[in-house]
Amino acid sequence: MTGKTSKIELLAPAGSPEALDAAVGEGADAVYLGLKSFNARMRSANFTYPQFEGALRSLRRMGKKVYVTLNTVFEQREADRMYQLLKYLAALGPDALIVQDFGVVAMVRSQFPSLRLHASTQMNIASGRGANALSKYGVSRVVLARELSLGELRDIRQETNMELEVFVHGALCVSASGLCLFSSYLGGKSANRGLCTQACRRLYSREDRPGQGGYYFSPADLRLLERLPDLAAAGVNALKIEGRMKSADYVGVVVSAYRLVLDAIAGGDEGEIQGSIRQGMEILRNDFARSKTKFYFDVKTEKGALPSVSIDWLNPDQDGGTGINLGTILKVKGRDSSAMISCDGGVIPCLGDSVRLHSKDDTNRVSHKLKFVEPVEGGCWISMPEGFKIGDRVYLIQTKTMSRRYAPVIERGGSGRVPGHEKAPFPEIGELLKPEKTGKNVKQKSGFFPEGLYVAVSRTEDLFIVQSLRPQRVMLSYSRKTAAYLLAENKPPLPFKPAEIILVLDPFFPQGAASGGDESLESEISRIAEKGYRQFVLNNPGHFSLFRNLQNRDKALFEKALLIGGPWLYIFNAWSLSFVLSLGVDGFVSPLENNRQNLERTLEEISQKPGRQKANSALRSMALVPVFAWPPLFRIRSDLGTVYDFNSFTDSRGENFSIVTGPEGSQVYPAAPFSITDKIPFLREAGFSRFIIDLSGPPLKKAFYRDLMRTVNDGTPISGGTRFNWKDGFYQKP
Repeated sequence: MTGKTSKIELLAPAGSPEALDAAVGEGADAVYLGLKSFNARMRSANFTYPQFEGALRSLRRMGKKVYVTLNTVFEQREADRMYQLLKYLAALGPDALIVQDFGVVAMVRSQFPSLRLHASTQMNIASGRGANALSKYGVSRVVLARELSLGELRDIRQETNMELEVFVHGALCVSASGLCLFSSYLGGKSANRGLCTQACRRLYSREDRPGQGGYYFSPADLRLLERLPDLAAAGVNALKIEGRMKSADYVGVVVSAYRLVLDAIAGGDEGEIQGSIRQGMEILRNDFARSKTKFYFDVKTEKGALPSVSIDWLNPDQDGGTGINLGTILKVKGRDSSAMISCDGGVIPCLGDSVRLHSKDDTNRVSHKLKFVEPVEGGCWISMPEGFKIGDRVYLIQTKTMSRRYAPVIERGGSGRVPGHEKAPFPEIGELLKPEKTGKNVKQKSGFFPEGLYVAVSRTEDLFIVQSLRPQRVMLSYSRKTAAYLLAENKPPLPFKPAEIILVLDPFFPQGAASGGDESLESEISRIAEKGYRQFVLNNPGHFSLFRNLQNRDKALFEKALLIGGPWLYIFNAWSLSFVLSLGVDGFVSPLENNRQNLERTLEEISQKPGRQKANSALRSMALVPVFAWPPLFRIRSDLGTVYDFNSFTDSRGENFSIVTGPEGSQVYPAAPFSITDKIPFLREAGFSRFIIDLSGPPLKKAFYRDLMRTVNDGTPISGGTRFNWKDGFYQKP
């Protein structure tokens, strides 16, 4: 560790006290860590309250910064706990909180304005517009989405004064940041709740070729060490290393490499910079991780879409295991539970090291501390747990003794302070519904929403399929193809009038689409609005910035525009609802992950305060409840049709999935749809009256739509459907 500092902050993960020691010992400027709740790495060790306070005191004295991760969504029943935790943190004053939930933003702004906020990458901010939309709510830094190119980062820097933080090293999500429902769909362990099971990294089989499979969606790890000079020149404020579930060894190695290069950049000598990069790359040669990629960093972007490019970050032959590859199991002795491994890379583990065993059919992955190691010709014998056999792979994930010993950071002793037992106050939602606040009274507002069914589709041609049963409104996914059709002069007329069509904006809102100019999304929407299309579902903070600009430019055209807060804004509590209402929406869509108890509790608790009954009724009239959908399990900012020649696949449990690809990206859907159409009568009794039949996703067939609507009218369950989280809610960690 050198005494030099650079203008760019090096931010390191601290998933445990040992990792904290390594991060600080190798020269990190700041660390991010989680407590025992409300963080996106609930499976890591995290910090107790005394440990956190001790770390905070020590790091302040060292001139280091501490960021606390609260980067998950919370349900309404957890509002008191969130309030208590925020009050505890406000008394201690960490340097910032990293947050995902707009409810946390609203609660902090209202109750604890002294706390600084950083927008998590889970907020899916990929544009200057998105960053600027958050700045007025007390957010001082955004952790940008990982799917951005260097060119986009440069453009974002030109459009915002917000601090920009960028991931530079570590594991990647195949899904666009913050837009994954896969783990939640498979068992309620939501990525939005810090319990992702990494289902994308599993082995899948092609449905058209039984027996042929691969790790189709398990990405390589990010490494941008050699591109740090470009990031520095682009004006990025902070570089973030992923890894709160990684070992202290890993954290120390990676921080040391990036510290070396950043110090050289601060010195300004080009020869020293290039020499430090070469040295840093050698340090990273054995970083206990997967193969490396620059992801989208060098891709040339245009209008927010990506051209066909070589997707080097997916290798279906690589099983996705993390750690140093020790080789495959060559022999097994069942009596004493030992295995001979090949040691292909020449690395011999030691007694007490930790390894991960990974079955070749992907049915089993187990971590194990070695009880004995015996090198032999052609490999070595190691202890192993039961359940593995010849051909399974073994990875080294942590050594018994770290290559370096670090001084402990955490001071002993603490104040004994813990979060209290206070009740969270109510957000001022009623105020947001007043006519003088919204410009419309509730009757006018709900008049935009006729009661009944709203049918969502992906393609303009699907509108002709759903016209026969005349839904109250249709919701059409907005895409380049959709926009071109709506703006074309000579085209067959659509079966619905513009006033009957609601355009649904994609939640991934990259810089290319957000920037100004004749080819921007803003320009397109302005021209489309002139043709009478003035109802929109907004799914990204940047969308609200865009519409504010449109309203300022052409008040007459957009003052009557209908704006709906979409499901990707994750309205799981009254505080997040208050935030979205403050943006001026006329309605909101309940998230697909939501459950009935939480949806009703969010609104019922509002009505418990005197005078709030009318607000409760108004909010239910503004709610659009999805009752059928093929949930988009994850979305990828690449056309996987250029690398994979199949459109359906199966997991080891026999569950089937489809993948829809195109020039604007790829999305994966389950074969079994989410359906609660038979619950519509009960929802009507509870005061809800607007329901979404979401048929966007896989190509729509007329016969299926006809059969589905028959079950809706009959009030019977659909065959082969799933309730998703509707009945049981999120998985609750014991």
